[in-house]
Amino acid sequence: MVEQIRIGALISGGGTNLQAIIDSCESKKIDGEMVFVGSDNPDAKGLKRAEKHNIPFFIVDYAEIIRKYKEDPQSLKLPKDYDVDTVRKKQHLFSQKDDIQKVVSFFNTRAIAESLLIDEMSAFPFDLLVLAGFMRNLTPYFIDKINTNSDTPRIMNIHPALLPAFPGVDGYGDTFRYGCKVGGCTVHFVDYGEDSGAIIGQRSFPILETDSIDTIKENGLKLEWELYPECVRLFSENRLRTEKKIYGLGKGKTFHRTIVRILPP
Repeated sequence: MVEQIRIGALISGGGTNLQAIIDSCESKKIDGEMVFVGSDNPDAKGLKRAEKHNIPFFIVDYAEIIRKYKEDPQSLKLPKDYDVDTVRKKQHLFSQKDDIQKVVSFFNTRAIAESLLIDEMSAFPFDLLVLAGFMRNLTPYFIDKINTNSDTPRIMNIHPALLPAFPGVDGYGDTFRYGCKVGGCTVHFVDYGEDSGAIIGQRSFPILETDSIDTIKENGLKLEWELYPECVRLFSENRLRTEKKIYGLGKGKTFHRTIVRILPP
């Protein structure tokens, strides 16, 4: 790893977490540089943040790709190095009970889009890819191309809930509707499932009877803007290590878990 890490980001919306990481780089809290920002959404307001800081940015319009594929699958070319059966065997997003045609359609459209992302990203060498409100699940096709060393994950995500509780797109909303007394956020490495990768860090806050969904989101975001740059800083200092652990459940049963150790300074 180089002394100053090169960070790429993918966003879908306003990019407030992107801004927190950019600010931490510029203030030298993180010994790193944001080298590109990509988005699946042409209208993502976060792209204006990249432009303001003179960071190269690009767009891969997922919605348009999905629309074209639905109209005529043959109109779009699948990547030559993509094999849907291999991706289906690795992924943890769908079960065997899900409609096979829908699953294949999902992975085909994502592979087309991800191939374009990779083409755009190839112009900007990077050490870490941060998902800063990127509202698309990444597939094994993409993940394997970024994590060229399986022992050194390079894709980081922030989630608006205390994982493993409430994965998915509406973590704060799910936390509120469930009636939780504590909310929070989680930074984790990305794996083949939905918000299921090894946890790097978490922050929490109490939820009061007077809180609303809006105040929960407000409290959570403040913690996100602190936690995400902190986890990126740990990566930049080469202080994160992943380990695969095997735990016994009795009667010969075991389960596997990947943990992240934080090394001392």
